[in-house]
Amino acid sequence: MAIINKYTDIVILGIESSCDETSAAVIVNDHIRSNRIANQTIHQTFGGVVPELASRAHQANVIPVIDTALKDAKIDKGRLTAIAYTQGPGLMGALMVGSAVAKSMAMSLGIPLIPVNHMQAHILAHFIKKSPGQPVPAFPFLCLTVSGGHTQLVVVSDYLSMEIIGHTIDDAAGEAFDKCAKIIGLPYPGGPLIDKFGSNGNTHAFVFAEPKATGYDFSFSG
Repeated sequence: MAIINKYTDIVILGIESSCDETSAAVIVNDHIRSNRIANQTIHQTFGGVVPELASRAHQANVIPVIDTALKDAKIDKGRLTAIAYTQGPGLMGALMVGSAVAKSMAMSLGIPLIPVNHMQAHILAHFIKKSPGQPVPAFPFLCLTVSGGHTQLVVVSDYLSMEIIGHTIDDAAGEAFDKCAKIIGLPYPGGPLIDKFGSNGNTHAFVFAEPKATGYDFSFSG
């Protein structure tokens, strides 16, 4: 493993707590050194994410997850250049846990704090190099972002210059998957199961209505 040079290498601790997973990652320049995720199984009982329970689970998980990520990366917190955290969008209580820890650490270490937009992070993840020589997108490009709570069509002109030209006018695609799974009795999270079973399904079994969305927008409700 390469030795960290505190004068030239940029070492960032990233903290994510927007929904029901507590995650911490250590990135050196543009390579991921470690990435730890704590899942929350408590929501399976309710068939969906309960915000208050998610917040409490984040409180219990965030410090151990950060500690493990730093140990996996073999990096002392004193070598960190900055701390990044998910500012939003997401569940308010869950976001507050991550932001409070990130702000406290940054203040105690005397290093910069970087608030990150959740949806921009989805797009910029394409620039993280997991292996030497891995290609990255060239600007400008069109990005379709499909997550549990969002579905967007984004024109990306630069790292911080993005324009949303289309989005869902009701449910996100992930929400539609999860709702359908719950209705037919699949365990939570049901979205991945819908995707798995759908790959073996009959595409001509049902005739679906065409959504009435204008321009580049989407509609998955109903």
